Amino acid sequence: QVQLVESGGGLVQPGGSLRLSCAASRSIFSMFAMGWYRQAPGKHRELVAGFTSGGSTNYADSVKGRFTISRDNAKNTVYLQMNTLKPEHTAVYYCNAHKTIFDYWGQGTQVTVSS
Repeated sequence: QVQLVESGGGLVQPGGSLRLSCAASRSIFSMFAMGWYRQAPGKHRELVAGFTSGGSTNYADSVKGRFTISRDNAKNTVYLQMNTLKPEHTAVYYCNAHKTIFDYWGQGTQVTVSS
């Protein structure tokens, strides 16, 4: 059974920071490309940041220079460091594991940016 367990969401004031974590099973972490998506109310789910199968990173234009994806291979965990948050970053953030036709999702973690 594939498990992606997210944590780290919450309420933060504009300009603040949060770090999301996604712990995966070892087999998934080593074989799948990991990434973060988000879905804001009334909008489609969109890629925020991810690792390609080759290990490089890509980011949505809207978060470049503000968000950083990283991974700890020893802990089978991928992180999303989010800095200088804005209200428009409010969404449910999902961890994703992707390989060919397979996509696995975490349960999502709510990030709310509000004063």
